[in-house]
Amino acid sequence: MGDAGVGSAAPGDLPMSDVDLRKASTVKVARYRSGRLWFMATVLVAALVATPVLALIWQALRGSSGLWPHLLAYVLPQAFQQTTALLVGVGVLVTLLGTSTAWLVTAYDFPGRRFLEWALLLPLAVPTYIIAYVYLDLLHPIGLVQGALRVALGFTSPHEFRLPDIRSMGGCIVLLGFVLYPYVYLTTRAMFLTQAANLVEVSRTLGSGKGGVFWRVALPLARPAIAVGVSLALMEALNDIGASEFLGVKTLTVSVYTTWVTRSDLPGAAQIALAMLSLVVALVTTERWARRRQRYWSSAQKARSFTPHRLGTVSGLLVFALGLLPVFIGFIAPASYLVVEAWKRVRFAGLSPRLLLETLNTVTLSAMATLAILLFGMIIAYTARSLPGRVTAALQRISTVGYAMPGTVVAIGILLPVAALDQMIDRAALAWLGAPTGLLLIGSGAALGYAYVARFLAIAVGSVEAGFSRIPRSFDHAARSLGHNVTATFRQIHLPLSKPSLVAAGLLVFVDCMKELPATLLLRPLNFETLATHLYGEAARGTYEEASIAALAIVLVGTLPVAILARVGRWKA
Repeated sequence: MGDAGVGSAAPGDLPMSDVDLRKASTVKVARYRSGRLWFMATVLVAALVATPVLALIWQALRGSSGLWPHLLAYVLPQAFQQTTALLVGVGVLVTLLGTSTAWLVTAYDFPGRRFLEWALLLPLAVPTYIIAYVYLDLLHPIGLVQGALRVALGFTSPHEFRLPDIRSMGGCIVLLGFVLYPYVYLTTRAMFLTQAANLVEVSRTLGSGKGGVFWRVALPLARPAIAVGVSLALMEALNDIGASEFLGVKTLTVSVYTTWVTRSDLPGAAQIALAMLSLVVALVTTERWARRRQRYWSSAQKARSFTPHRLGTVSGLLVFALGLLPVFIGFIAPASYLVVEAWKRVRFAGLSPRLLLETLNTVTLSAMATLAILLFGMIIAYTARSLPGRVTAALQRISTVGYAMPGTVVAIGILLPVAALDQMIDRAALAWLGAPTGLLLIGSGAALGYAYVARFLAIAVGSVEAGFSRIPRSFDHAARSLGHNVTATFRQIHLPLSKPSLVAAGLLVFVDCMKELPATLLLRPLNFETLATHLYGEAARGTYEEASIAALAIVLVGTLPVAILARVGRWKA
């Protein structure tokens, strides 16, 4: 009876079991080929990101043997000292500001609390070089602030009264701290909100006051989140070049730029960049070592966030004023200054055609880089989902390492292989076509786009991966059971369902590309200016009024990801 179905088949037909086996084999081969293409694409993307690091190491080791003694004797000690002092100061300040503000808006209820919840994120919209540019003018001895103070105190001359010079290590630490603290605020507040109410209530029943709850319960539980936020802030401080140079702090990043551009010493710049890379590795290793024994468990039930303590009118207004202070210093004051200066400039001379061209350059380059970064990010994230394993996990980590590297390090690492490739193309074109191409990749801006990809690919990978994580695995299994290969599953299921995360990732990457200064300064084509490089040049010359419109445009665009973060972060208190 088991052969009845087979016997009824028409003459010459294959048995159904053989047909099924052949179909299954065909589907398996197609699925393997499709998955292999995704895997190979992931290998290529990871190789693109890893190439600058390998080229940097090669160039640093290839440089003159006499460079290291010179650098160790005259350059690196001062640069390391100032960089370390800057990182320590910024780390302490962002920890204090970010943790305290996160606890205030989480543990207490007061007038204006809802406003502060998202307003405390606004300094993220102001790049570090813009905050330095603004306060150099505002706090100038004959500027607005010191002039108003002298009038109020009855002085008539800067020689009679003047504030300490902001061009100092202390001034740089304060300004960077008030711009970068939202990294700590964002991660720490999320941790405070996920802490179960019963932990706080138990600590209170055991006699802990409000201060004891913070120091003994909330703060220890939030240490991993604080460590992550501080490490992100320190990476941004290390990547800074404009603010440090404007304020007279000679960090490793500034040393790389001056060694390369001013002294035309690429091997020396590569060796300093390698020292920077070792510092980055030390920072990441220290952050992970500090959290090596941190383990937390929560019950299977949904954690109940604790109810914030209601403050009185006077104490509530005082807490609101304290919470508003970092927002005022980090966003309100510089943004107001830029609006006023930009309005005065437009009324006096209108919009410069050069500024419109620079805006077009910025938008075009950032948009093209964003599209490439999103494409590569989808490849990395989807390969890690569809072909899980140690190899794909390692490739994913390699592809995201660029975000931990300062822009100057990425720029030097990219210049070396791209310049070599330019020379190969030029020689081939001269031999085959009889016409040289020159610096095709560097002169066209392709090298700068490559730097953006290597630098910000981690943002796209993280955002796309978060979007994919919301899609149940059962969707993948159902698609595979219907005969869809890896590519078809991505095209018909994952791509349509992950559009919101793609849009958010694209916006974040676009804004970061617009704001990026070190890599843009070092890799931009000749006579090619963006809003960031225009602002840097004008501020370096001291012509602040010329740069106000470019700075305002960058800040306004920078508020877009902050608005997304505020919308996503409307947690229930």
